[in-house]
Amino acid sequence: MKRRTFLKTTAAASIGAASTVGTSMPAIASGKIRLKMVTTWPKKFPGLGTRAEEYAKDIEKATDGRIKIKVFAANELVPALGAFDAVQGGKADIYHGPEYYWQGKHKAFSFFTAVPFGLTATELSQWIHYGGGQALWDELSAPFNVKSLLCTTTGVQMGGWYKKEIKTIQDFAGLRIRMPGLGGEVLKRLGATPVTKAGGEIYLALSQGNIDASEWVGPWNDMAFGFHNITKFYYTSAFHEPGAGIAAGFNIDVWNSFSPSDQAIIIAVSGDHYQKSLAEFNARNAVSLRSLVNQHGVKLRKFSDEIMDKLAHVSDELIQEIAQTDDLTKRIYNSYMETRRNAMEWGDVGEEAYIKARRLYKSFGRKL
Repeated sequence: MKRRTFLKTTAAASIGAASTVGTSMPAIASGKIRLKMVTTWPKKFPGLGTRAEEYAKDIEKATDGRIKIKVFAANELVPALGAFDAVQGGKADIYHGPEYYWQGKHKAFSFFTAVPFGLTATELSQWIHYGGGQALWDELSAPFNVKSLLCTTTGVQMGGWYKKEIKTIQDFAGLRIRMPGLGGEVLKRLGATPVTKAGGEIYLALSQGNIDASEWVGPWNDMAFGFHNITKFYYTSAFHEPGAGIAAGFNIDVWNSFSPSDQAIIIAVSGDHYQKSLAEFNARNAVSLRSLVNQHGVKLRKFSDEIMDKLAHVSDELIQEIAQTDDLTKRIYNSYMETRRNAMEWGDVGEEAYIKARRLYKSFGRKL
């Protein structure tokens, strides 16, 4: 499709479709729409804060400047964890953040960010776009006056930073750990005290001893926050966020005010950012992890199989309990798990078999 054809829309159509939504009605002048986006990230934070800003810029470019989005970092307009309420209530038009921050509103929101032992980044996209996930997401979000789209992913995350080694499942007992979402609920059942803190609050809490451990994202983002200056035990084998999805949540009346072509543009930009963010995180995490270990003396650790097996058992129990919350959550659970089964079946035959084979010949691809 030619760009001119794809972007074609009239200023009159954009104006005519606009509707009043409290204070969130898009500001329109000369056919141009001005929106406010609030994020859950520190300003200019690599990969997350910067991705939100690039997302806004790309929407502006794709619409030839008709839609312009002003981005507010966490605490510039509202606190990080207040982004959802701001969009729901019309104080802002869009939020950029992980849906599991809103699990206090409804437990099912966590499925659209990450579920322990759940979908990878690629599989989450598979569910949303080809497994019925988007329709279920729309059904969940609509009563909150929100329309959400996948627009970013961190890929697989790390197991976190710990001030002491985790050698047995009992070592989680009494541990104060920053871990939001369902992962935190799992550790709570093992005796830990999970806390939800926005990214910008973690370093201070960890350095002052208010928490004993914290997960954040992965090597690239973790090194930017300087967690390696506080503790050296860094765990892989993340169970809680195998492929965290980040959403752009639009005030639903603002979303409905867009022309069909503008909605299509925003959906296309969201999909582009999702795949680009995965590529960026994978590229930068590899380099950052090497630096953390080789230059900063970080001790990379892996949870034992026994620990992972227990975490999986508790996770399964928790997720099944949550699925019984109401009919919608049960349908979200069943849909999500069907994609998980399909992805695992094909993955065993496809990528996983190849990755195992790729490791056999160690000298392949020597530097010339």
